[in-house]
Amino acid sequence: MTRPRPLAVVGPTAVGKSALALEVARPLDAEILSVDSMLLYRGMDIGTAKPTPRERAAVRHHLIDVADPSEAYTVARYQADARAALAAIAARGRRALLVGGSGLYLRAVVDDLRFPGTDPAVRLDLEVEGAIVGAPALYRRLADLDPVAAGKIEPANLRRTVRALEVAAITGWPFSTFAAAWERYPFDAVRAAGVTMAPDALRDRIRRRVEAMLDAGWLPEVQGLMDRGFGGWLTSTQAIGYAELAAHLEGRTSLEEAVDATVRRTRNLARRQLAWFRRDPRIRWFHAGPEGAVGVAAEVRGYLEGG
Repeated sequence: MTRPRPLAVVGPTAVGKSALALEVARPLDAEILSVDSMLLYRGMDIGTAKPTPRERAAVRHHLIDVADPSEAYTVARYQADARAALAAIAARGRRALLVGGSGLYLRAVVDDLRFPGTDPAVRLDLEVEGAIVGAPALYRRLADLDPVAAGKIEPANLRRTVRALEVAAITGWPFSTFAAAWERYPFDAVRAAGVTMAPDALRDRIRRRVEAMLDAGWLPEVQGLMDRGFGGWLTSTQAIGYAELAAHLEGRTSLEEAVDATVRRTRNLARRQLAWFRRDPRIRWFHAGPEGAVGVAAEVRGYLEGG
């Protein structure tokens, strides 16, 4: 029997995806699989707008609170864990509803993407070589080895040139063989609804959400993480707002400065998320009003039910 393709609700941060997902998942008899790189971490709840225990009890969620903030949780690990969750959901006879704002994580689940690892020694050798001979010379080496990959990299971009050569060295395969899958968007892999709203409305929602998070106890949450070593953790410290509030708690910035920086970074994130998702032709877009994505729940549910 053919397994039904997963469903998805995606869009920029603060648009109201979590509330929409709850409205959609129940009538579809679906379980929610998070496609968010920060909901993975335990103890980072308020600042990541993590679904509440009550919401997670109402609809089963996956890939939330699966790692400690001190862990380096890679997209390759996420891919393996998410696909295992998809198989378990299907085995229970349920639909999977992928929900979040990470286009990379969505594609890691539904598309045939491979994520080659890294070798620090190989990378260091290439970086040293690049520093000695220069980026153009290293680029010419890549062009001889993998002209397809070289054609998509600027000759002066040493970082990307090093990465392409590193992958070839540690896998034995040209970097372009891994990159080719990124250009394919198979429509039978996912049925996705995207939600957005007018830029002014989204900017206002972002500001109000940051203020609501502070009222809900975000500062004490950050202080607790700092007491456990936050600052030396590689991946989780990328979460917007946590580094800014940590700087305030250490006396390096005012609270107003920390809030402004958090709002600014969140708005930039929303623009990047939309730009990423706009490249995916499989996504059907729905435009919500200032009340948020839940206002288009009926339309989104109707579209997803067609899958």
